[in-house]
Amino acid sequence: MTAPTTAPGTVTQGHPQRWLILGVICLAQLTVLLDNTILNVAIPSLTRELGAETSDIQWMINAYSLVQSGLLLTAGSAADRYGRKKMLAAGLVLFGLGSLVAGLADSTAQLIAARAGMGVGGALLMTTTLAVAMQIFAPEEQPRAIGIWAAVNSLGFATGPLLGGFMLNHFWWGAIFLINLPVAALALLAVVALVPESKNPQGNRPDLLGALLSTIGMTSLVFAIISGPEHGWTSGRVLTPAAVAVVVLAAFAWWENRIPHPMLDMHFFRDRRFTGAVAGAVLITFGMGGSLFLLTQHMQFVLGYGPLEAGLRTAPLALMIVALNFTGLSAKWSARLGTPLSIGLGMAVMAAGLASIATLTDHGYPGTLLGLVLIGAGAAVASPAMAHAIMSAIPPEKAGVGAGINGTVAEFGQGLGVAVLGAVLNSRFAAGISVAAVSLPGALAQAGSGPERARITEAFASGLESSQLVGAVAVLLGGVVAGVLLRRAERDGVA
Repeated sequence: MTAPTTAPGTVTQGHPQRWLILGVICLAQLTVLLDNTILNVAIPSLTRELGAETSDIQWMINAYSLVQSGLLLTAGSAADRYGRKKMLAAGLVLFGLGSLVAGLADSTAQLIAARAGMGVGGALLMTTTLAVAMQIFAPEEQPRAIGIWAAVNSLGFATGPLLGGFMLNHFWWGAIFLINLPVAALALLAVVALVPESKNPQGNRPDLLGALLSTIGMTSLVFAIISGPEHGWTSGRVLTPAAVAVVVLAAFAWWENRIPHPMLDMHFFRDRRFTGAVAGAVLITFGMGGSLFLLTQHMQFVLGYGPLEAGLRTAPLALMIVALNFTGLSAKWSARLGTPLSIGLGMAVMAAGLASIATLTDHGYPGTLLGLVLIGAGAAVASPAMAHAIMSAIPPEKAGVGAGINGTVAEFGQGLGVAVLGAVLNSRFAAGISVAAVSLPGALAQAGSGPERARITEAFASGLESSQLVGAVAVLLGGVVAGVLLRRAERDGVA
């Protein structure tokens, strides 16, 4: 059975096969999420077998994220106009082809180009999966559906390093890309057979200039954020793309206000429900993404865990999110508490988890485990509630654009969190060591004695504590801002 091609967002009854379809789109989503983290564990193999230099490795990682983050809004708009099922299938095909080229690449240039192509497919998948979920479920079931979708995100984040470590222990590095092929093929067959088509019934003219401006602006912004920690925030490599981003995104906002059928209606930002959810989403990904990135470094460089063991020890966070969302408990709590309180309390619990990691890391893994469990419990409630608030504030026919905004916010917040919290750690770390190298591996390599090595690792741990506390404050502030704005929106009768 297929649904009509009009946006079914106003119906009160969901698609009869909605839960099976949700499984299909989550499978498609999982292919993208695994690739976001699986490459990190292959860096030593790529360096050895392809002769990749540090700059090559950076571009292998960043080519994917830059293309994906730059195209999210455009991909969402294309899905609304041309059909979400079509764009979902196209995303799987592009992602699969990119994975094939990446797996068979025999040079760093080929691998970087393949990763960029995978980023195009990833942008289409990230937007269409959430948009389709909003279309096939009735409003009362949407929170639980989004919770499951968010849980799959966390599952992909946690299992990427584990799967990558397993594959590299048994196969050559190209296998981490080729494993995407059967998953993408299975998902494509299921999408063609099960997923109903839906699109904007108005069929607005494509906003080509808006798509170009948003792509250039967001790519420049993300590039500046990525480059900041390595090259310095006042370097030309950071200031130039940052200036381009400011100018181009300002031109994008002006253009979207000027045309009758904009890709992104700027009036959305006048909705307190929308702005509150966006502000909270930026800060929740800022704190969680940056803090977990640094915690993983601490586990590997200071505690001496390998990539696989470090992945296993951070897995409780994702498992907590999966457990609470797949059982429907987070959706039930959100329904009882209401969206503003759910987001506020969830982010407060997350902040407590980050503070626990900052203050109890010296007591061994149990303190870290407590923090991870708290972060997972808070995120299980807050993240789906925020995604639902963003999507609910946007008309159903613009579901693709809404998913693009949600994805863009997550990419921006996480990149900013890694950059800013990394700068906090490096500043504190550099102040506590006397050797020339600022990076932890470099400093340890130059250390001449055991006590000096201990002092270096202690300085890194002190920097980690400071960065985690900054992340905790950011998450707590995000919960307050989002909760207040959403509460005011409810009082004004917007929600």
